[in-house]
Amino acid sequence: MRFNITDGVKHLLIINVIMFIGTVAIGDDLFKNLFSMFFPTNDLFQPWQVVTHMFMHGGPTHLLFNMFALWMFGTPVEQRLGTKKFLFIYFSAGFGALLFQLGYYYVDYFTAMQSIADLNMGSELLHRIMNIDASSGDYIQGEILHQKMIPLLNEANFTTNISGDNFKALFDLNVLNRSAMVGASGCIMGILAAFGMMNPNAELMLIFLPIPIKAKYFIPGIILLDIISAITGTSFFSPSNTAYMAHVGGAVIGFLIMWYWRKNDMNKYRWN
Repeated sequence: MRFNITDGVKHLLIINVIMFIGTVAIGDDLFKNLFSMFFPTNDLFQPWQVVTHMFMHGGPTHLLFNMFALWMFGTPVEQRLGTKKFLFIYFSAGFGALLFQLGYYYVDYFTAMQSIADLNMGSELLHRIMNIDASSGDYIQGEILHQKMIPLLNEANFTTNISGDNFKALFDLNVLNRSAMVGASGCIMGILAAFGMMNPNAELMLIFLPIPIKAKYFIPGIILLDIISAITGTSFFSPSNTAYMAHVGGAVIGFLIMWYWRKNDMNKYRWN
């Protein structure tokens, strides 16, 4: 089998690999803090992260699977559409993925905020609590958060009793605020949706489930599993910290773009 790679895919692969090498060579914390996508209330949030997080990855396995999918599905899509339209879908899907995931996070954010409304906690104190580093390894610990909260509460002369439900909401806000989005998965889901619309009868299969399934069934099935995972917290084929709604958002944007181009295939937006 001949190894083919198109220009757009090639350059995206190079940028992703360079960013990963930078993460390893310069330092995970420095690169993560600068280029991952943090929740807007986080002190580490910067506007450029809206783009740079698409080129960050959580480890070699994360990078390998995403880049393999980018080559496998991105190459035929770029060959069919051309580099400009391929990149338009790729980055549009990435932005769509970000909006879907942030929207999902904001639902949790406002729910938690309602749970602490009775505390009448000042915005500055709440912001400092949300930005506490209560991590131990890869996890945020309630005990650490509680210990680091006490000096802040005393400094602010905050004497209102914090109930168990209040603390859970503060913990959820801290976890949400400290979370960072990385990866090209949302972009690739958009490309996968485009591939499926162009090749609905192409047979695809998961590495862990080697059963060939036509793209017109496979892709909607993957999206459905992502939605179920986001709602229930159940992980089927991805790590538990996967941004499932980002996958959904990327696929939805990729589908909508292709649907629009196909619908207008007799005018200047022709896609084939």
